Amino acid sequence: MARTRKISKERGPMGTWFLRIAKAGVVAVLLGVMVLGIFVAIARGEIDSFEDLKASPNGQMIRVRAADGTVIQSLGPSFGRWLTINQLPSEMKDAMVAVEDRRYYLHPGVDPIGITRSFYVRAAEGRWTQGGSTITQQLARNIYLNNNKEFGRKIREIILALAMETKFSKDQILELYLNKVYFGGGAYGVDAASRRFFDHGAENISLAEAAIIAGLVKAPSRYSPTADAQAALDRATVVVKVMQDAGMITAAEAASVEPAEVKLADESPQDSVRYFTDWVLPQLDGLIDETEKPIDVWTTLDLKMQRAATTAIASNVPRGAQGALVAIDRDGAVKAMVGGTDYVTSNYNRAVTAVRQPGSAWKLFVYLTALEAGFRPEDIVEDKPVEIDGWQPKNSGGNYAGSISLRTAFAYSKNTIAAQIGQEVGTSSIANMARRFGITTPVNTLPSMVLGTSETRVIDMTQAFAAVAANGRNVTPYGISKVTTIDGELLYAAKPSSSVQLVDDWVAGAMTDLMQTAVATGTGRAANIGRPVAGKTGTTSSNKDGWFLGFSSGLTTGVWMGRDDARSIGGLEGGRAPAQAWAAFMRVAVAGRPMEKFATEVTFPERLEGEEPLLGEEEEFLLFDENGMPIEGDPVIRDPGLVPTSEPELLDEGFIERATGGRREQRPAPGVEDPRGLPRPFR
Repeated sequence: MARTRKISKERGPMGTWFLRIAKAGVVAVLLGVMVLGIFVAIARGEIDSFEDLKASPNGQMIRVRAADGTVIQSLGPSFGRWLTINQLPSEMKDAMVAVEDRRYYLHPGVDPIGITRSFYVRAAEGRWTQGGSTITQQLARNIYLNNNKEFGRKIREIILALAMETKFSKDQILELYLNKVYFGGGAYGVDAASRRFFDHGAENISLAEAAIIAGLVKAPSRYSPTADAQAALDRATVVVKVMQDAGMITAAEAASVEPAEVKLADESPQDSVRYFTDWVLPQLDGLIDETEKPIDVWTTLDLKMQRAATTAIASNVPRGAQGALVAIDRDGAVKAMVGGTDYVTSNYNRAVTAVRQPGSAWKLFVYLTALEAGFRPEDIVEDKPVEIDGWQPKNSGGNYAGSISLRTAFAYSKNTIAAQIGQEVGTSSIANMARRFGITTPVNTLPSMVLGTSETRVIDMTQAFAAVAANGRNVTPYGISKVTTIDGELLYAAKPSSSVQLVDDWVAGAMTDLMQTAVATGTGRAANIGRPVAGKTGTTSSNKDGWFLGFSSGLTTGVWMGRDDARSIGGLEGGRAPAQAWAAFMRVAVAGRPMEKFATEVTFPERLEGEEPLLGEEEEFLLFDENGMPIEGDPVIRDPGLVPTSEPELLDEGFIERATGGRREQRPAPGVEDPRGLPRPFR
């Protein structure tokens, strides 16, 4: 009987150890999977719901727009509109998947090939340079983690990505990603990025625009179109090629894409426009209650006028000085605002914040009070040395013209006449007139107040001149025309302000007549622009402040120049640099407006026979609050003083000799404050 022999295969030492290691490895893997599963399960329970994640953005996006719709400033993180997966264009979805995670629909949230490549590069270079992150991992990091390249953070990112894949569908994850990922420029999500860089929503995004946006994720600051347009276009070309390689677009479609032809949104200006936006944005708190939805703030700013204003100030302001300008339309809309020569250097807004002495520009209120009290432009007054309670005002140049018309006194800014008017009508009534016309700063009632010693703001003075242009009715400056959500829902719309007649129209007409004369032949000649202009210069002692304020064709503009430390500036007079800047701006600002004549042919109230105005009788004046509304108060008693003579002196050679101090001089260059009386009648 044959014997069978059982032959056993013997294993060597190496084989035994290999088997043991293999078994240990399998056990370790199983344990690792179990542990990972536990961590994933825990993470899954801690992840917010899909609806909660959609509602999680913090901070409100605010876009400020000029009158023509141009975005001039963006504030806060921009989240745009939330677009569902079906609303998102296929071009955008394909571009993002192609360039960021080509195997997105094949992996469970983590791509082993990408992770292997990441670890290989880490071992080779000694640092993390390639993350190998999937779209799901990027979403997890964007929501729950930071961007630190640490091993521990990477493990947490993987766990969260796996948990998300078990909780959400691929479409939900892609929807979250495309609405939350950061694209630079403060924009989170493709809709915000599309609005930021192309000024339209993402629903109608083109393939070229989608390629530009998809290319931003890798390095938002490096590839941002606003930071480096060429880098953004080059990166978009790469994205298009990747899409073609992935089979998402054909070669013909790829060849038809021209990223360079994409029209980028205009970059928000960072200089003088910011003075305006700094003024209007704090007003939102009193206009709307919405604090979460992205909003568009539509303003009254005219960019053409704003550029002209910036240039006018920069080109005319004396060296070492600052300048400010405010332009107000007939309805109160602020069309331009410059608060300084350079916003980047100094964001202090001298147009609405700084308080400075207005000098002779304050005579607007002096003469308005005089006209309302009974003076007429053709009344004759005496330009002579005066003393009031020890104060002795002097004219520029120290000369006196003798008997001149009120029109001449205003045109040549005679200080002695203003002082006598103040003594006659009372400085309290002049202060009330200033309050009536919108001056909100403290106003003193000393005799010298008639020369503009009370500090005020540029915007307040401009508002006052605008009220005269409006035939004596109040004008309230405003900068916000409407506020909407980015979906177009109206949250606020400006309404016409209540109109109050501050002075009778014949007073405003006579005042306009005086100011028109001041520009035509007086101290404001440098403000002539070839169409009817009414205005007034202002210069303070030692040339510390220079002003010109005036209006033409329905637009009122105020210009101030001076140093922040109130030091003297040689040659700074209202009729020079400020008037020249005013004219340079207004030539551009009113170029497209019809030429308008002023309503200066007014009918004055009839004077009773045998009575002369301003004889010192008591007259009650209404008191007005800072908004120009009448309030109750004690009557102001007008003091006797300046009494117009009944017969004017002939403007002959003798008048000229007295007016010029015995010297026949040439008339000063345009813009120079003239100390003399006018050697011919104003008619």
